[in-house]
Amino acid sequence: MDFVRGLHNLKPEHRGCVATIGNFDGVHLGHQQVLSQVREQADSLNLPAVVVLFEPQPLEFVAGSSAPLRLTHLRDKLRLLSACKIDRVVCLQFSHRLLHMQPTDFIHSLLVHGLAVKHFIVGDDFRFGYKRSGDFSLLEQAGEIYGFQVARTNTHLVNGIRASSTRIREALVGYDLHHVQNMLGRPFTISGKVVSGQQLGRKMEVPTANIRLPKSRPVVRGVFATRTYGLAEGIKEGIANIGYRPTLQGRQAQLEVHLFELQKDLYGYRIEVELCQFIRAEQEFNSLTELQQQIKQDIAVARHYFDHNSTASDI
Repeated sequence: MDFVRGLHNLKPEHRGCVATIGNFDGVHLGHQQVLSQVREQADSLNLPAVVVLFEPQPLEFVAGSSAPLRLTHLRDKLRLLSACKIDRVVCLQFSHRLLHMQPTDFIHSLLVHGLAVKHFIVGDDFRFGYKRSGDFSLLEQAGEIYGFQVARTNTHLVNGIRASSTRIREALVGYDLHHVQNMLGRPFTISGKVVSGQQLGRKMEVPTANIRLPKSRPVVRGVFATRTYGLAEGIKEGIANIGYRPTLQGRQAQLEVHLFELQKDLYGYRIEVELCQFIRAEQEFNSLTELQQQIKQDIAVARHYFDHNSTASDI
């Protein structure tokens, strides 16, 4: 999959495509419905399938730390889009210029001049341009003028509920991992590169692989039974804490995963950790001894879970 950062990096060979646009945070089943239509239309027209997205996401630019927490960051988003057979991602830097751009200017600069779109597919709630004043009707009018087709997808429902990034965040806050998986069409995972830590887990005989999370608050916190992917030894069951490690006065959010039956230095590995079962909320303990005792109890809970759920999920 090609990755193009910024309109200024679009080349003549990038013109002519079937495209869609959005945040695609989580690449959930609603997004996948749009992407499937993009792929199908691209195949019928013998054109590349293109996704346009923004960094930062528009609400992150406007609302800063008050913006919704991300389900997927750019690296994982690109991996998931590639799995949906998208040929090219065009990533636009969201800025004051884009924030104040009139919808007609947006259409001309991106869809007409930049991409020469032949077919444009959007979700049923798509709005764009200054103060979200552009809508599907305006796209249809522009399509008649500039010679491209416009289509929109219907809402994707999961058990009668609209699949959305907001619903998934709400389910994560409530630790409803089953509902999260139903909305995503796959288990919820966190991935990253293993970095060195304080090695306190090793001293407590529960060594951990540590992944630093972005500076913003993690979208989910707590202790979970997990499966970890990306190791030569195959899928490994374990237990993870996601949060700030209050007992150790931690300031940087991170994921610490202890892998059962694996004693190996994982520094530098890029791993993917599936959250399988919520065990408890993150809490502060009076001493490392208390923490160590709780971890042993957590491990027992996780092992009991896996004894009764031994089949790894496909992701």
